[in-house]
Amino acid sequence: MLRLLTTPLQVGQALTSRRKALKLSQATAAQRLGISQPRFSELELHPDRMTLDRLLVLANMLNLELVLREKDSSSAPKSEW
Repeated sequence: MLRLLTTPLQVGQALTSRRKALKLSQATAAQRLGISQPRFSELELHPDRMTLDRLLVLANMLNLELVLREKDSSSAPKSEW
């Protein structure tokens, strides 16, 4: 699976999709992370509240990896930050 993620919502959708593809319930995934199922559900629904550390642990549990790469400058939107 290769996805370009540009918003926290997309991150949550990608993680949920991967968890379901692995046929893991929220309860099972939460148990593996050492958190409650309601907290896991909150992380999927509001990934902007997730720490980078938690994201990396969750991605690893789902057999995913995070890759940062330079944008293609011709398609990069201009933004102020």
